Amino acid sequence: MVAAGLLTALAVRAGAADTVPGALVQAYKNNPQLNAQRAAARAVDESVAIALGGYRPRVTATASLTELRLETLTRVPATAAVPTGKAAAAGDLLAQNYALTATQTLFNGFQTGNRTRQAEAQVFAARETLRNTEQTVLLNAVTAYMNLLRDTAILELQRSNVNVLEATLRQTRDRFNVGEVTRTDVAQAESRLAGGRSQMLGAESNYVTSKATYRQVIGVEPGKLAPGTSVDRFSPPTLPGALRRGDTEHPAIGTAAFNVDAAQFQVKIAEGALYPTLTLQGQLQKTFGSTTNFTTLQTFTPSVTAQLSVPIYQGGVEYATIRQAKETLGQRRIDLDTAREQVQQTVVQAWGQLQAAKAQIEATKAQVAATEIALNGVREEARVGQRTTLDVLNAQQDLVNARVAMVTAERDRVVASYTVLAATGALSPQVLKLPIENYDPVVHYQQVRDVWFGVRTPDGR
Repeated sequence: MVAAGLLTALAVRAGAADTVPGALVQAYKNNPQLNAQRAAARAVDESVAIALGGYRPRVTATASLTELRLETLTRVPATAAVPTGKAAAAGDLLAQNYALTATQTLFNGFQTGNRTRQAEAQVFAARETLRNTEQTVLLNAVTAYMNLLRDTAILELQRSNVNVLEATLRQTRDRFNVGEVTRTDVAQAESRLAGGRSQMLGAESNYVTSKATYRQVIGVEPGKLAPGTSVDRFSPPTLPGALRRGDTEHPAIGTAAFNVDAAQFQVKIAEGALYPTLTLQGQLQKTFGSTTNFTTLQTFTPSVTAQLSVPIYQGGVEYATIRQAKETLGQRRIDLDTAREQVQQTVVQAWGQLQAAKAQIEATKAQVAATEIALNGVREEARVGQRTTLDVLNAQQDLVNARVAMVTAERDRVVASYTVLAATGALSPQVLKLPIENYDPVVHYQQVRDVWFGVRTPDGR
C-alpha cells in the first residue's frame, strides 16, 4: 500500500475526492464494452431455449378456400329417358378446408439432448467471457484513474518547476546586472526555462489525454482524485500460489474449457445424423364442400401417422461433418492448453512488475531525498561563488526528474497490484468488495430457459 509519496501529497483531501473504488463502481455500471458483453451473454442464454424446442411438439394450423368450375360427363345405362347412355353435369364448387397438425419428434439420434448440453456449455463459456471482460474493464479503469492521478501530479511538478526556473532567471539577471555572473549564465537560465515550459506543455497534453481516457473507460467526468492504494491483500503472497490460483480461477481458462465441452457435443450431434429418426404426426382436418363432386357437404378426417426414416447414404456429407467436428474438437483442446500457458506467462510477468514497482518506490524515495539535499547544498555553494548557475539548474532538474520518477513508481505500484489480481482471475467486484449490486447472469438464464411463448425480453423490450 502506498501510504505516503508525491501522489498523496499532491492529491486533494480524500473527504471531497473521487476514489479508486468509486471509479470502479462507475465503470462497472457505465462502461459500454462491459454492457455489450452482458447483452452478448443474454443472447447466448436463448440458445438453450432454442435447443429445448426440439423436445416440444410443433403445431400448425392451415386454412384454405377453393372455388372452381366443375363439369362432368358420366356413362350411364341407356334408358328411354336417356337414349345415348350419357349424363352431364356442370356447376361452380366452393370448398373450405381447415386443418390442425401436430408433429412430435420421438427419436433423432439424441441430437436434441446433445444440442441442449452444447448450448449449456456455450452459456457457461459466455459467462466466463463476461467475467474476463469485467476484469479487463476494471483493470482499465484502475489504469485510467492512476494515469490521470499521475499526470495531474506531474503537471503540478512541471508548473512548480517553471515557477522556480522563472525565479532563478530573475535572480541570474539581477546578478548579471551587478556583475556577479556572465551573459552565459543568463542564457543558460533562459534555455532551461524554455525547456521547462516545453515539459509543462507536454505534461498538459498528457493530462488532457488521460482525462479523456478516464471519461471513456469509467463513463463520467473525473473530479478531484484521491490517492490510490494497492490491493496486495487480495492476492496470494507467493508466486507459486498466484500460479495455482490463475490455473483454477482465470476466466480465459474457463472459457476454453467450456469451448472444449461444446465441441465434444458437436461431434455427438454430427454422429446423430447416422441414426434413424422417428416422428409422430397427428392431424385434424375439416372440409366444407368438395372440389370433386356436387353431393359432398362436409368431411372430417382425423389421422395419426408414425414415420421412421433411416438414412442410408446422403452423398458422404454426414461423414465429412463428423470428421470436421472432430478436428474442431482437437483445435479447442489445443486452445485450452494455450490459454493455460498464456495465463501462467501473464501471472509471472505481472508478479515481476509488482516486485520491480515495490523496489522502485524505495529507490525513488531515496533519490528524491538525496537530490533535495544536493540542490540545497548547490544553492548555498552558488551563493558564495563555489558553484555556477548551470550547477544550480542541473540540480533543480535532477530533483524534478526524481520527483517525476517517484510519481510514476507510485502509479506503477498500484496498477501492478491490480494487474496481479487480474492475472490470477480474481479481479472482481466481489473480491474487491465494491459497494454495488453485482450483475448476475444466472438470473436472465433462469428467466428465459423454459419459456414456451412470447417475444418480449425479461426487461420488457
